[in-house]
Amino acid sequence: MDRLHVLLIEDDDGDALLVEEMLADAAESLERVVLDRATTLEQVLARPITADCVLLDLQLPDATGLTGLTRLRQHAPSTAVIVLTGREDEALGVSALGAGAQDYLVKHHVDGQLLARTLRYSWERSRAERVEQQLLQHQLLARENARLERGLLPTPLVTDPRLGLAVRYRPGRNGALLGGDFYDAVELPDGTLQLVIGDVCGHGPDEAALGVALRIAWRSVVLAGLPMAETLAMVEKMLQHEALGPLFATVCMITVAPDRRSLRMSLAGHPQPLLVDDSGGRLLSRENLGPPLGVAPGTGWRELTVPMGPRWSLLLYTDGLFEGRVEGSGERVGLERMADAALSSLTTEGGSAAALDQLISEMDVLHGGPLDDDVALALLTFDSGEPPR
Repeated sequence: MDRLHVLLIEDDDGDALLVEEMLADAAESLERVVLDRATTLEQVLARPITADCVLLDLQLPDATGLTGLTRLRQHAPSTAVIVLTGREDEALGVSALGAGAQDYLVKHHVDGQLLARTLRYSWERSRAERVEQQLLQHQLLARENARLERGLLPTPLVTDPRLGLAVRYRPGRNGALLGGDFYDAVELPDGTLQLVIGDVCGHGPDEAALGVALRIAWRSVVLAGLPMAETLAMVEKMLQHEALGPLFATVCMITVAPDRRSLRMSLAGHPQPLLVDDSGGRLLSRENLGPPLGVAPGTGWRELTVPMGPRWSLLLYTDGLFEGRVEGSGERVGLERMADAALSSLTTEGGSAAALDQLISEMDVLHGGPLDDDVALALLTFDSGEPPR
């Protein structure tokens, strides 16, 4: 502490002079003290208090007893206040501490060293209380944000016991629970399963909010029963209305047939899923790749139909998983390298969430630390129960 700024509120000139002398005697203990004086409470309340500590007399022309202390605490709740009074009243001292005073000193029992020590300790206690209060407020805000963001993550609507769905979600923003990536899954009454994964360009809270809006729009349109192409068109309209700037989003939308033996896929600028079945693993074709949502409104998207066997795993992901750079080389991890790692993880762990954890961990190791971008993965698995051929 380079200096201590003390404000004395005292109308008696003699008592004020004694305080100045005591602080001068205790100069070595306090290093440097800047002392200001006011003779009435109204002088103090008329402007912001910049002092570190306030020495307050309880017998002022415009405030007596604890009235002055109460008004002063209301005016400057974070400033350390020490009552310095001629009244030797233990009950009053207890009441003053209860009203927010850091200490209660009786004038004729105080010397320079005691006053200096009280000022220093009171300022430190007040500073510690402010830090603790700020930390508590930060923790409360963080918990509120966490509850809000958790509530915005989807609960997939999948009831077919032959299907398994594992998801992993990790925002790129430090301390955030929600990023611009989004996913969702809805099983319709006829058994058709709709699955989506998307990525809003950017990493901030605006992108996260837009991702939530797009996911909710997608689910609403899917539950209304619109075809895949119309669904993407409606989600694109939502993006145009909700985006605060020139944002776009890549999307992969999958429709799995009720018998689970085929799927239809539309790609709006998004990387293609990885399909693993009895014949091995492969990245699905990008031949019908269309533009991201918001880039060329009204262009439309074509579907690709993919036949599937009695057992399969389908991995959807966002580009944050493979666009990180390899530590030491500067080259990007790349889609092919990520796909090889994903196939290895699925072979080792099967169609479980552990496979996703292993894959993310391997990408982190290649990157030399946690990936910078948002990452979302959705692993959909199916087993008909038929014996393998």
